[in-house]
Amino acid sequence: MTVLIAGAGIGGLATALMLHKRGVEAQVFEQSASVREAGVGINTLPHSIAELAELGLLERLDAVGLRTRELRYLTRSGQEVWRELRGLHAGHEHPQFSIHRGRLQKVLYDAVLDRMGTGAIRTGLRLRGFVQDEAGVTAHFSDTVDGGASHTARGEVLICADGIHSVGRRRFYPDEGPPSWAGVVMWRGAAEWPVWEDGETMVIAGGLGGKLVLYPIAPAKDGKQLMNWVVNIRMVDGAVSPPPPNSWSAQASLAKVLPYARRFHVPGIDIEALVRASGTIFEYPMADRDPLPRWTHGRVTLLGDAAHPMYPVGSNGAAQAILDARCLADWMAQAGHPREALYRYEQDRLPKTAEIVRTNRLGGPERVIDEVEKISPRRFDDIDAVLSYEKREAIVKGYAKVAGFGTGKEA
Repeated sequence: MTVLIAGAGIGGLATALMLHKRGVEAQVFEQSASVREAGVGINTLPHSIAELAELGLLERLDAVGLRTRELRYLTRSGQEVWRELRGLHAGHEHPQFSIHRGRLQKVLYDAVLDRMGTGAIRTGLRLRGFVQDEAGVTAHFSDTVDGGASHTARGEVLICADGIHSVGRRRFYPDEGPPSWAGVVMWRGAAEWPVWEDGETMVIAGGLGGKLVLYPIAPAKDGKQLMNWVVNIRMVDGAVSPPPPNSWSAQASLAKVLPYARRFHVPGIDIEALVRASGTIFEYPMADRDPLPRWTHGRVTLLGDAAHPMYPVGSNGAAQAILDARCLADWMAQAGHPREALYRYEQDRLPKTAEIVRTNRLGGPERVIDEVEKISPRRFDDIDAVLSYEKREAIVKGYAKVAGFGTGKEA
């Protein structure tokens, strides 16, 4: 059996590795001319790191990423709403990683080449369409480097792991339209910065309408480490205003971002100085898509952001793509027929991810900040008098259950 995978992102590469481990041949096609370390920081949760550990990648992850120790939720002015240990420190069997997205992708990419050979990934090929028959699927690609020359590939299954603008998804749902946008614009950057506190803590300050996310994404060296920051601001009514370009490469000026960054305060960090110290600042909308009724059509299915793009809330985007990959690979190895494998995969993963998409729209675990700021928009003297510990815990722990990673020893 040969599985064709469109997209060499985190989901597509993880799928290739997991199929290979189960003795299923895979071929990956990537539209970019090369796989490079694009993007900024992401978090990967313990249940997804467990899958990468099973692939023998922990040592490589430790070399380029950081094991997260603690997460703190703050109001926009810097008052603490909630804090909790993460990963191994919370009793999970595997760590949570804060890591540069491109470096995680590179770890997976290098592993594919090492284990499956240099021909396992073909770059510069964009999926254009596909034709199915009783025996398999023929995928058609155009060459993004060589003036649009056409290429074809044949396999028993095609996995569309080609992101929020997936060709496969558009083929199945041509009238879906653009991604959903609630009017929130995101700016992201990173800078080498003096180690803050223990160098393993992440902070989220402010609610869904105006939020700062801050965490280191590389091991400390000579008293500094790469610090990732994100500023999210609800700018307009997304129902009536078009979003900015949804691209990792769209850039914003420092002058545009600074007025919004100055809204936030985190004790011990000069946010304005951090933003000024960053090189390129990336801008894109906080967008998702409505959950689909089905992902699988014959021998073709969707995976990762192609299947369930979600708001970057609760550290779940990359994690869910990795869980997709594990589930799909297991069924491809176990099922008696490829169609059955894709059906079983969809039956398992679609309802779980659909619930996360809907919950993220409400703010996910970070909704606890929204609830506090609704009641006490300025400063408070006692957080328990604003919102009880039990109510705050219900919001945060409830999301962990929805997302499938529990609460460590309490899971």
